[in-house]
Amino acid sequence: MTLTRRSLHLLALAALSGAVAPALAQTSKPWPDKPIRFVTPYPPGGSSDVITRFIGDGVSKILGQPVIVENKPGAAATMGTEFASRQAPDGYTFLVAPTAALALAPYLMKNVKYTFESFDPVAKIASSYGLVTARKDAPFTDYKGMLAYAKANPGKLTFATNGVGSIVHMTAVLLHKHAGVQLTHIPYKGAGESVIDLLAGRIDLMYDPATAPRVKSGDLKGLGTTSGIRNPELPNLPTLKEQGFGDGGSFSWFAMFAPKGTPAPVVNKMADAVRQVLEAPEVKAKLQLSALYPNYEDPATFAKSVRNDAETLRNVIQQEGIKLE
Repeated sequence: MTLTRRSLHLLALAALSGAVAPALAQTSKPWPDKPIRFVTPYPPGGSSDVITRFIGDGVSKILGQPVIVENKPGAAATMGTEFASRQAPDGYTFLVAPTAALALAPYLMKNVKYTFESFDPVAKIASSYGLVTARKDAPFTDYKGMLAYAKANPGKLTFATNGVGSIVHMTAVLLHKHAGVQLTHIPYKGAGESVIDLLAGRIDLMYDPATAPRVKSGDLKGLGTTSGIRNPELPNLPTLKEQGFGDGGSFSWFAMFAPKGTPAPVVNKMADAVRQVLEAPEVKAKLQLSALYPNYEDPATFAKSVRNDAETLRNVIQQEGIKLE
């Protein structure tokens, strides 16, 4: 039998369609069809772990597949974050992490092998109730008064944080830079020690929500919240935006990311599941335990936010010469 050019062409098309059809059938399987892994770059028991697990529980119920939480702590959260960035972008591995891991560590630490661009943003989950607190006998009663005092006395006021380069430290630096004031930074290993010294009057200020119980009891003086909304634990304390300072944006957040190249339909479906979890009435109370509030952003919106936050933080780190020793 003699095959014409047209016949050969038709045979080739038939062979190609026979090869492509199974591949299309394989890639069109409904997602998810097996357990999903959530990576947190922190150890069990902390706020990151707690948030990852209750978000995972909710997502599991919505999507109908188990969510396995995998703790990958180490190297100031960079070990687990880098691990997540190297996973296959198949829709079965997601990272749940705060600002520090994605928008700070790559610019503060040496040999970090990822940036926020190594991931596809999925959703912002929550933001922090930042809090500016002064010792009880401070010579000012609000944030405006503190700035006036700081301008009149450059370098005299001290502020404590839980370490150089922490999100609390960076929040303070950005606020001071915006206001044009100079304060002296006193880094501590954790909020517990600095709260004790603030109560004793050995330091003047803190920018940490860990002080909220002492502000509520009247032992410390709240000057304002740095978040976009008031903290329900301190309903009478206005935000800095309400006092005429800043735009109410918070650089301190928890969010979900996927390895770069994860299919957009998968990212969108996971983001919608996260949104549904955050709408549950009990979520506010759970997040409040970590001084956080639900602040959902979809993939497109959060992609813009994380880029803006990372670039802002990178610039201030470079301008101020902030380094981790």
